[in-house]
Amino acid sequence: MKKIILATLLLGMSLFAEFKTIDVKEFKKLQKEGVPVIDIRTEGEWKETGIIEGAKKITFFSEKGQPLLADWFFELGLLLKDKSSPFIIYCAHASRTEALGEGLKQMGFENIYELKGGIENGWIKVGEKVVKE
Repeated sequence: MKKIILATLLLGMSLFAEFKTIDVKEFKKLQKEGVPVIDIRTEGEWKETGIIEGAKKITFFSEKGQPLLADWFFELGLLLKDKSSPFIIYCAHASRTEALGEGLKQMGFENIYELKGGIENGWIKVGEKVVKE
């Protein structure tokens, strides 16, 4: 019986969590309001494509595609007050952020946003600028 109650509570929590795909206009609005932006791509991708100005670089996957959970969640914890704090994630084409966002939602994070199309199809393709280091 306790397991059923716990499962019901967890399901209820995930129903209130928001994982929303946003366009460039909404992205800029949220970033201007101070919502943290996280680029989850690899170092090689950052060097090749650049990043969105103001984004925090926190690699989620290694070059071999393995999740870097401990490091990523440590860095995320430095950016957010708690699981209800909003944040934006993006990758190259939004496939990795979609998978990550759904996982974070299941873990109880409540206000997750992803850039539609990622940096390449959602940002650069519409003419937005990037910062190269």
